[in-house]
Amino acid sequence: MYLNRAPDGTNNLSGQKIAQLRKQMYPKTSQRMLAEQLENVGIQMDKRAIQRIESGQRFITDIELAALAKFFQIPSQELLAGPCLPVNHAK
Repeated sequence: MYLNRAPDGTNNLSGQKIAQLRKQMYPKTSQRMLAEQLENVGIQMDKRAIQRIESGQRFITDIELAALAKFFQIPSQELLAGPCLPVNHAK
């Protein structure tokens, strides 16, 4: 078992953000369509890989992360930030 997991137990920090960005696309974009469009930026990934990344079941490589950031036209750091989570400042 891998010990290097996100605080919520998933295998990546960016999956939920990727799902959110994909669902906000117009026209409506399925996981399969996203996989096909990623081929245009040099990443071969099938629908199942997208599904596993979005659900946090799959690790994501730095190469894939960079390609997804390029595709969504956002900085890579924005994908690494993950979803907006409430901050608990109590000690």
